[in-house]
Amino acid sequence: METELLKKAVPPLLGWYRIHKRELPWREGRTPYSALVAELMLQQTRVEAVKERFTSFLRRFPTAEALASAGEDEVLKEWEGLGYYSRARNLHAAAKIIAKEGFPRTWYGVRALPGVGDYTAGAVSSIALGLPEPAVDGNVVRILARLFADEETDSPALRKKYAESLRAVFPPETADFTEALMELGAIVCVPNGSPLCGECPWNKLCRAHLAGEEENYPVRAEKRARRVEILNVYVLRCGGKYAIGKRGKGLLAGLWEFPNEPADRAAPTPLGAKGVLATKTAKHIFTHVEWRMTGYLLETEETDPRFVWATADEIREKYAIPSAFRAFTEWVK
Repeated sequence: METELLKKAVPPLLGWYRIHKRELPWREGRTPYSALVAELMLQQTRVEAVKERFTSFLRRFPTAEALASAGEDEVLKEWEGLGYYSRARNLHAAAKIIAKEGFPRTWYGVRALPGVGDYTAGAVSSIALGLPEPAVDGNVVRILARLFADEETDSPALRKKYAESLRAVFPPETADFTEALMELGAIVCVPNGSPLCGECPWNKLCRAHLAGEEENYPVRAEKRARRVEILNVYVLRCGGKYAIGKRGKGLLAGLWEFPNEPADRAAPTPLGAKGVLATKTAKHIFTHVEWRMTGYLLETEETDPRFVWATADEIREKYAIPSAFRAFTEWVK
């Protein structure tokens, strides 16, 4: 039943996509390598945030060989602002494999690359290799759950079921089909508020829309509450240089940061600072953790050897500081 409905849905979807698709930099001059870069960047990151960074990254590392030969700090700096920096490390590791062995030509080969899951393997395989391999993410779950009025909760099992359904109806235009599904979920069958059903190529097929219940799908499992961590962040300045350190294991591991510590009820007196020049508060939300930070700009009389001391230009050009600290990088001038 679902397969028959999906077969009817393919032609209007492809026709709609060819007229309404957005112009995005990763859709031009695509190679398997550039497709991999784009898909890893787009994981859990807004399209608008990726546009400029993708172009800059490909300008700096136009081939897998160029990326493979770069140092980790150089790669992380070019990734700065996108977050989820483990993706950059995985891409770097994948580039070393590709530079040595060539780009994989099968779904299983792509799936075996560092940082690549089922979705990314499907996206790269169908978009760049011409293989009929589905890419099922949250967007695709949403549009298919509405098309089928499926009351199953979003889960790995549901995504596997949808992948099998899509594989059964894959047209020869593999790239267009995969991107059309993504596009429909991104700009028409949207997750928040009312979907734009009047603009949807499936509005005469979608069971949820025909029942007037499109906003009830997909059914989602209850989210866990985020853990809250309260931090003091110190921007220490001495003679035109600022203190930074490299994070250890765990969240944002290996990236550079301003000195910080869990906040307590006592006033901060770090490292013999002469006085507080400015303060500000900021919040940053990760997937499972929320940081609530109070930042302090402080002048010190001498550099502390526990930190690297760098000028504003050096920090801007060489050191990848996560966007979690963006509110405080404004003090670094």
